[in-house]
Amino acid sequence: MTELSADVAVVGAGLAGLSAALGLVTRRPGLDVAVLEAAMPGAGASGHGTGLLGPRIGPPIDRLRRRYGDPVARRMYLASVAAVRDVLARCDRLGVDCGPREGGQLVVARTARAEAALRRRADGYAALGLDVPLLSGADLRDLLDVPYRAALRYRPAATLDPAALTRALAGAAAARGVRIHPHTPVRAIRRGRTGPELALAVGRLTCRTVIVTVNGYAPALRLPVGSLLPLQAHAVATAPLPAAARAALGEHAVIEAGQLAPYHRLTPDGRLVLGGGPVLLASRASAAAAREAWRWLAGRVRALHPSLREVEVAQRWSGRIAMTLDDLPVVGRVGGRDDIWFAGGCCGHGLAMSVAHGDWLAAAVLGDRAREADRAREADPAREADPAREADPAPEAGAGPPLPWHRDRAPRVPLGGPARPVLRLYLGALARRARRDADRADRAVQEGAKPCANR
Repeated sequence: MTELSADVAVVGAGLAGLSAALGLVTRRPGLDVAVLEAAMPGAGASGHGTGLLGPRIGPPIDRLRRRYGDPVARRMYLASVAAVRDVLARCDRLGVDCGPREGGQLVVARTARAEAALRRRADGYAALGLDVPLLSGADLRDLLDVPYRAALRYRPAATLDPAALTRALAGAAAARGVRIHPHTPVRAIRRGRTGPELALAVGRLTCRTVIVTVNGYAPALRLPVGSLLPLQAHAVATAPLPAAARAALGEHAVIEAGQLAPYHRLTPDGRLVLGGGPVLLASRASAAAAREAWRWLAGRVRALHPSLREVEVAQRWSGRIAMTLDDLPVVGRVGGRDDIWFAGGCCGHGLAMSVAHGDWLAAAVLGDRAREADRAREADPAREADPAREADPAPEAGAGPPLPWHRDRAPRVPLGGPARPVLRLYLGALARRARRDADRADRAVQEGAKPCANR
């Protein structure tokens, strides 16, 4: 029978959990922090991502404006910009060997429908005074040799190895005294006499406060955080590409517009990493379904450019992500309690925001908001350019109304019983639409269709 105790327990050793642990001991040296992980650090989505580090959170900007209004939509985007910059700064401070490559990120359109969607988003960014330009097909020909119709260009952005970043955060936290317990699954979180009590496979841990960052594994703990739909996503990586293929793909990370559309990046050693496509309910994931998803992704690699038609797919992997009904994470107290906190549900876009959410939780637990206000000022260059302009509240700070993802739960979605077949049908419909759009765009390219110039 194992008996453990800590001032703060963190459940989950991914990017969010390790960022929270490191933030706690950085702000409060000597604090007794224990991290409990069911497998090894980075075993979940944090160690299985594709490494695209860009400013993204929630639905597209035009939908954010309609749902929350311009001031909140602008703050949300700037929060994601601050998160990207913070991750790059952390890489420098920690000396992380995770192959960071700074550069722009392109969200591209291959169909007329996708191009129209990008135009609406570009208009939204422009209305908010945000620097996200729309590039024409002619503009894109100067950047890469793939016939996209248009693209939004995001700055700042980068690519890196998320597993290496996770390991670096774990090492930095351990060096400051954080105790990391691998292969220590938490079965339940209960009320104890002096604080939360964590039931372990063999034993328990008592603490004053617990931070839960298990993302797609949250349903197993039955916390009242709303519905986080656990999905299995897939990715592939090629062998190192010849120089001509690398030149054709350019220096930018590329995300195709549309649900389940593919996205890709080049690694420092010249491999192509490509993800997206079919996703599966985690409970329905199987070896056969994974092989089908990987075959589809391999087809997308070879259709991307003529120089890739014979390329070898050298690696295949999958990881569990968590989706919410409104496409926004949950970051805050659990059930209104001050001693249980939660972060999760970044909907597949959590590389930067997971680190930011972990650090925000550390500040919230300790009642420290000063650093978040500093990050807000750094995130918005317009403040420096125009001192007379009214300042926005800090993107991740407590000043002003809370941001929409600072909440105790996501919307509820029935995940079991009669609803489960409906969810499977919905995911299947999205996958068929992604395949149809990809096939239609491939045919247009083969028939000699030219990218459309900006109007």
